Amino acid sequence: MARPLRILVVGSGGREHALAWRIARDPEVGEVLVAPGNDAMARHFTRLPIDALDARGLLDAVRARAVDLVVIGPDASVAAGMADVLRDAVPVFGPGASGARLESSKWFAKQFMLEAGIPTAPAALWDDPARALAELGTARFPLVLKADGLAAGKGVCVAQSRAEAEAFVRALMSEGRLGEAGRRIVREDCLVGDEMSLMFVTDGKRFRLLPAARDYKRAFEGDQGPNTGGMGAFAPSPALDAALEERLVREVVEPTLAQLARRGIEYRGVLYCGLMLTAAGPRVLEYNCRFGDPESEVVMPLLDESVTALLMAAAGGGLEGARRVRSSGAAVGIVVADDGYPDAVRKTGTIEGVEALERDPGILVFHAGTERTAEGWRIMAGRAVHVVARADNLETARTAAYAAVDRLGGRGWRVRRDIARMPAATRGGR
Repeated sequence: MARPLRILVVGSGGREHALAWRIARDPEVGEVLVAPGNDAMARHFTRLPIDALDARGLLDAVRARAVDLVVIGPDASVAAGMADVLRDAVPVFGPGASGARLESSKWFAKQFMLEAGIPTAPAALWDDPARALAELGTARFPLVLKADGLAAGKGVCVAQSRAEAEAFVRALMSEGRLGEAGRRIVREDCLVGDEMSLMFVTDGKRFRLLPAARDYKRAFEGDQGPNTGGMGAFAPSPALDAALEERLVREVVEPTLAQLARRGIEYRGVLYCGLMLTAAGPRVLEYNCRFGDPESEVVMPLLDESVTALLMAAAGGGLEGARRVRSSGAAVGIVVADDGYPDAVRKTGTIEGVEALERDPGILVFHAGTERTAEGWRIMAGRAVHVVARADNLETARTAAYAAVDRLGGRGWRVRRDIARMPAATRGGR
């Protein structure tokens, strides 16, 4: 009889908490390790004090503990080529650095899409602030501006005016607000429509679709305020009917895999397509080369088959099964955020009543930025916890999620109150 599997999840946020929780539910799994994890994850999983960017430390741990699969969560770890370092020692779910450029460079991704014939918004690259400011003088607004590099979901400006766009350009290109990630800016035409997050697991040749989700990037209700890493999400998206699924497979998924093959990139992991469903058809806003966050927190609870077997098959190049991963029900996730997030995170808040929610069988709490103290859970990052409700349908799940949030106490935090309301058309995207 084969021994129970030992799975290592790299990362410490809500996405990794959701992944570790779901993997631990698979009967073939004996132990889930997290590196570095967080205080909440340490209650249920084996926590390793290894930074998510410490390749040597992770490699030593994989060998010492006979790990069977590594699942890489954070975008920075993927972009740093962690999979390239670990793959000789253990199966890894996550692309190497060459595949990760689809996320780590918005301009690389745009060129990739154009070469593959994937529908996307027209765009240009600015690498000089003087040129960027000059071209804004003749631009039509609204206009979408994106930091070329990784920016934790906060490198996008849907500029409604020249003044707003100029302020963003100066902050990134001249003042270095995002460091090297913002020294180049991709300018895109602004698209109008409904957003959708489509993730699929792939071994580089075959794929399996996960339930489509919808996340909420803006800080405040009504899609107002600055972009964030995500204030909440729901799944599945009712916009994904059979006809749209066929179109997305034909126009996005299959061309993406074909273009990766043409470029000689072996991609074993998950690909996330941020989509805008416009009147002219779906358009790809961006790629992410890891599980979405906050999407994972609402997708993982819906999956009805072994996630471990799915990820191991992709990592090993032997993915099989129906087009869609089996799933049921609906989930809504609400992010409890520091009340200064994203621009002025204070890290002075507390959250009370978490343990009571965790005892509720219909509620899940995934920790992203908290620390356990003698007084309770202290907020240590912009996004503290994800409160997730599962139900047979979205409306029931939404009602339950907000009822759960309303049971929390403490201070110094806030939530958006319009997650999972059917949105009107949005502009620009992420």
